[in-house]
Amino acid sequence: MNYEDAIMELLLQVESGRVPPGKALDQLRSLPFSDLGFAKVDHHRELRQGLAEVVYCEGKTPEQVRGIVGALLEKNKGNILLTRAGPEIYDVVRKLDERAAYHPEARAITVERDDVEPFGLVSIVSAGTADMPVAQEALVTASIMGSRVERFYDVGVAGVHRLLNYREPLERSNAIVVVAGMEGALASVVGGLVPCPVIAVPTSVGYGASFGGLAALLAMVNSCAAGVSVVNIDNGFGAGYMAGLINRMVDSGGGNR
Repeated sequence: MNYEDAIMELLLQVESGRVPPGKALDQLRSLPFSDLGFAKVDHHRELRQGLAEVVYCEGKTPEQVRGIVGALLEKNKGNILLTRAGPEIYDVVRKLDERAAYHPEARAITVERDDVEPFGLVSIVSAGTADMPVAQEALVTASIMGSRVERFYDVGVAGVHRLLNYREPLERSNAIVVVAGMEGALASVVGGLVPCPVIAVPTSVGYGASFGGLAALLAMVNSCAAGVSVVNIDNGFGAGYMAGLINRMVDSGGGNR
C-alpha cells in the first residue's frame, strides 16, 4: 500500500466509524514531517512525488541515518533509497529492515517494499568502465522508482561502433541517461540518434585538463544535439531520478515506444 492509499484508508475508517476523529487527527499530525532535532523527515514526499525522501548519507553519522531511516520505515509505505552510503551505513539499515540491499559500486542502499512489475524502459549508457559507479547510481535510482532498466556500458566515442551496435534498443527507450567523463562527447552522439530525452551526466573521470569533470560539463551544456539536458558532475542519482519521472509519465500515457 502506498502513502496515498494509506491516507485514503484512514479517511474511510473515520467515515465508517472504525477510527474516532481524534485518533485520526493524532495520526495526521505527523504526516507533514517528523522533527528529529537534527533532521526534519519529509513524509509527504512520497505522496507528492511517488518516492519517499531520499537519504544522502555523506556527512551524516550512522546514528543520524538510523534515526532518519527509522522514521521513514515507520511513516512511509513505499521503497526507500539511500545514496553515497558505505558498508557501515548498510549495517545500520540492515538491522532496521532485513530487506535492505547494498549496491557497492553505486554506493547505494535500497529497501524495496513495493512488489511492482517494472514498467517502461530507461537505458543507462556509459562511456568507459571508469564511469560505471556514477552509471550504477543512476541505474539503482531509476530501478527503485519502478522503471525497467537496461544498461550499455563502455561504449564511448573512442570506439563509437560499439554504441551503434545497440541503436535499436536505445530507440525504444522512454529516457536515456548518458554518463561520460573526459570530453563528454557521448551525450551529443546519443542525443543525435534517439527520439527520447537524454539526461547527460558529466563525471570527474579524466586527466588534468578535464578539471574534475568541468570540461565534460561544459561540453554537455553546449551540446548541439536537441533533447539533451545536463545534471551536475557525478550526479547519477539526479539523472536516474529524472529518467524515472519521464519514464513514469510516458508509460502512464500508453507505454513505451
